[in-house]
Amino acid sequence: MSKPRVATTSLAGCFGCHMSLLDIDERILQLIELVDFDRSPIDDIKHISQRCAVGLVEGGCCNEENVHVLHEFRENCDVLISFGDCATMGGIPAMRNNIPLEECINEAYRDGPTVYNPEGIVPQDPEIPLLLNKVYPCHEVVKIDYFLPGCPPSADTLWAALTALLTDKPVELPYELLKYD
Repeated sequence: MSKPRVATTSLAGCFGCHMSLLDIDERILQLIELVDFDRSPIDDIKHISQRCAVGLVEGGCCNEENVHVLHEFRENCDVLISFGDCATMGGIPAMRNNIPLEECINEAYRDGPTVYNPEGIVPQDPEIPLLLNKVYPCHEVVKIDYFLPGCPPSADTLWAALTALLTDKPVELPYELLKYD
Protein backbone atom coordinates (compact mmCIF):
# COMPACT_ATOMS: atom_id res chain seq x y z
CA MET A 1 0.00 0.00 0.00
CA SER A 2 1.36 3.42 -0.91
CA LYS A 3 1.94 6.10 1.67
CA PRO A 4 0.19 9.48 1.48
CA ARG A 5 2.15 12.17 -0.29
CA VAL A 6 3.06 15.55 1.21
CA ALA A 7 4.17 18.57 -0.81
CA THR A 8 5.71 21.73 0.64
CA THR A 9 6.67 25.09 -0.81
CA SER A 10 8.00 28.45 0.28
CA LEU A 11 6.54 31.54 -1.40
CA ALA A 12 7.24 35.10 -0.14
CA GLY A 13 8.78 34.33 3.22
CA CYS A 14 12.13 33.61 4.83
CA PHE A 15 12.16 29.80 4.84
CA GLY A 16 11.99 29.77 8.65
CA CYS A 17 8.84 27.64 8.60
CA HIS A 18 10.63 24.91 6.66
CA MET A 19 13.42 25.12 9.22
CA SER A 20 10.76 24.50 11.86
CA LEU A 21 9.68 21.41 9.93
CA LEU A 22 13.27 20.17 10.05
CA ASP A 23 13.32 20.98 13.79
CA ILE A 24 11.06 17.98 14.44
CA ASP A 25 14.49 16.35 14.81
CA GLU A 26 14.45 12.55 15.02
CA ARG A 27 10.68 12.55 14.46
CA ILE A 28 11.49 13.20 10.79
CA LEU A 29 12.32 9.48 10.62
CA GLN A 30 8.81 8.70 11.87
CA LEU A 31 7.39 11.16 9.34
CA ILE A 32 9.25 9.41 6.52
CA GLU A 33 7.57 6.17 7.64
CA LEU A 34 4.17 7.89 7.33
CA VAL A 35 4.59 9.81 4.06
CA ASP A 36 6.39 10.22 0.78
CA PHE A 37 7.46 13.76 0.01
CA ASP A 38 6.51 15.13 -3.38
CA ARG A 39 7.48 18.68 -4.37
CA SER A 40 9.55 20.00 -1.50
CA PRO A 41 12.91 21.55 -0.70
CA ILE A 42 13.40 18.48 1.50
CA ASP A 43 13.83 16.30 -1.62
CA ASP A 44 14.45 19.07 -4.19
CA ILE A 45 11.53 18.02 -6.42
CA LYS A 46 10.41 21.18 -8.26
CA HIS A 47 6.86 20.26 -9.39
CA ILE A 48 4.05 18.20 -7.91
CA SER A 49 4.24 14.83 -9.65
CA GLN A 50 0.96 13.29 -8.44
CA ARG A 51 -2.00 13.84 -6.12
CA CYS A 52 -0.94 14.77 -2.56
CA ALA A 53 -2.80 14.23 0.66
CA VAL A 54 -1.36 17.36 2.29
CA GLY A 55 0.21 20.54 0.98
CA LEU A 56 2.14 22.86 3.30
CA VAL A 57 2.55 26.44 2.09
CA GLU A 58 4.93 28.89 3.71
CA GLY A 59 4.92 32.56 2.68
CA GLY A 60 2.41 34.87 1.08
CA CYS A 61 1.92 35.78 -2.57
CA CYS A 62 4.00 38.73 -3.80
CA ASN A 63 4.43 37.85 -7.48
CA GLU A 64 2.75 35.99 -10.33
CA GLU A 65 4.87 32.86 -9.81
CA ASN A 66 3.71 32.64 -6.17
CA VAL A 67 0.09 32.76 -7.35
CA HIS A 68 0.74 30.05 -9.95
CA VAL A 69 2.41 27.75 -7.39
CA LEU A 70 -0.39 28.30 -4.88
CA HIS A 71 -3.03 27.40 -7.48
CA GLU A 72 -0.99 24.29 -8.38
CA PHE A 73 -0.99 23.25 -4.72
CA ARG A 74 -4.73 23.83 -4.31
CA GLU A 75 -5.45 21.83 -7.45
CA ASN A 76 -3.23 18.89 -6.45
CA CYS A 77 -3.54 18.66 -2.64
CA ASP A 78 -6.51 17.25 -0.76
CA VAL A 79 -5.73 19.37 2.30
CA LEU A 80 -3.91 22.69 2.07
CA ILE A 81 -2.23 24.22 5.13
CA SER A 82 -0.95 27.79 5.41
CA PHE A 83 1.85 27.69 7.93
CA GLY A 84 3.59 30.70 9.37
CA ASP A 85 2.60 34.34 9.67
CA CYS A 86 3.60 35.23 6.09
CA ALA A 87 1.22 32.58 4.69
CA THR A 88 -1.60 33.31 7.13
CA MET A 89 -1.40 37.12 7.27
CA GLY A 90 1.23 38.33 4.78
CA GLY A 91 3.84 38.75 7.53
CA ILE A 92 6.91 40.93 7.09
CA PRO A 93 6.68 40.97 3.25
CA ALA A 94 3.23 42.60 3.53
CA MET A 95 4.80 45.64 5.20
CA ARG A 96 5.21 46.97 1.65
CA ASN A 97 1.41 46.98 1.15
CA ASN A 98 1.15 50.59 2.36
CA ILE A 99 3.80 51.82 -0.06
CA PRO A 100 3.17 52.20 -3.80
CA LEU A 101 4.92 49.46 -5.78
CA GLU A 102 6.85 51.97 -7.90
CA GLU A 103 8.29 53.52 -4.72
CA CYS A 104 9.43 50.06 -3.54
CA ILE A 105 11.09 49.39 -6.89
CA ASN A 106 12.82 52.78 -6.86
CA GLU A 107 14.14 52.19 -3.34
CA ALA A 108 15.43 48.72 -4.25
CA TYR A 109 17.02 49.55 -7.61
CA ARG A 110 17.57 53.31 -7.88
CA ASP A 111 17.38 55.36 -4.69
CA GLY A 112 18.28 53.07 -1.77
CA PRO A 113 21.19 54.17 0.44
CA THR A 114 23.34 51.19 -0.63
CA VAL A 115 22.33 51.15 -4.30
CA TYR A 116 24.95 51.86 -6.94
CA ASN A 117 23.08 52.00 -10.26
CA PRO A 118 24.19 55.10 -12.23
CA GLU A 119 22.01 54.13 -15.21
CA GLY A 120 18.94 53.63 -13.00
CA ILE A 121 18.19 50.29 -14.66
CA VAL A 122 15.42 48.14 -13.20
CA PRO A 123 15.73 44.43 -14.09
CA GLN A 124 13.32 43.47 -16.89
CA ASP A 125 14.38 39.87 -17.52
CA PRO A 126 11.46 37.64 -18.57
CA GLU A 127 12.66 35.06 -16.01
CA ILE A 128 11.86 37.46 -13.14
CA PRO A 129 8.19 37.05 -12.14
CA LEU A 130 6.05 40.19 -12.19
CA LEU A 131 5.43 41.72 -8.77
CA LEU A 132 1.87 42.04 -7.53
CA ASN A 133 0.71 45.44 -6.30
CA LYS A 134 0.57 44.01 -2.77
CA VAL A 135 1.42 40.86 -0.83
CA TYR A 136 -1.56 38.57 -0.26
CA PRO A 137 -1.97 35.96 2.46
CA CYS A 138 -2.67 32.57 0.89
CA HIS A 139 -6.36 32.43 1.83
CA GLU A 140 -7.02 35.55 -0.26
CA VAL A 141 -5.85 33.63 -3.35
CA VAL A 142 -7.14 30.06 -2.82
CA LYS A 143 -9.18 28.11 -0.26
CA ILE A 144 -7.03 27.09 2.69
CA ASP A 145 -8.12 24.24 4.96
CA TYR A 146 -5.93 24.83 8.03
CA PHE A 147 -3.94 27.77 9.40
CA LEU A 148 -0.86 27.33 11.59
CA PRO A 149 0.24 30.75 12.86
CA GLY A 150 3.64 31.67 14.22
CA CYS A 151 6.90 33.11 13.05
CA PRO A 152 7.66 30.32 12.64
CA PRO A 153 5.16 27.83 14.04
CA SER A 154 6.92 25.45 16.40
CA ALA A 155 8.12 22.04 15.31
CA ASP A 156 5.69 20.53 17.82
CA THR A 157 2.78 22.41 16.21
CA LEU A 158 3.70 21.15 12.75
CA TRP A 159 4.20 17.61 14.05
CA ALA A 160 0.83 17.60 15.85
CA ALA A 161 -1.07 18.92 12.83
CA LEU A 162 0.62 16.66 10.28
CA THR A 163 0.36 13.47 12.29
CA ALA A 164 -3.31 14.13 13.07
CA LEU A 165 -4.13 14.68 9.40
CA LEU A 166 -2.09 11.70 8.24
CA THR A 167 -3.69 9.34 10.76
CA ASP A 168 -7.27 10.55 10.09
CA LYS A 169 -7.63 12.20 13.49
CA PRO A 170 -9.05 15.67 14.10
CA VAL A 171 -6.51 18.48 14.22
CA GLU A 172 -6.77 19.64 17.81
CA LEU A 173 -3.96 21.94 18.79
CA PRO A 174 -3.79 22.85 22.48
CA TYR A 175 -3.25 26.46 23.43
CA GLU A 176 0.39 25.75 24.30
CA LEU A 177 1.10 25.00 20.61
CA LEU A 178 -0.51 28.22 19.36
CA LYS A 179 0.55 30.83 21.93
CA TYR A 180 3.57 32.98 21.40
CA ASP A 181 4.88 34.70 24.52
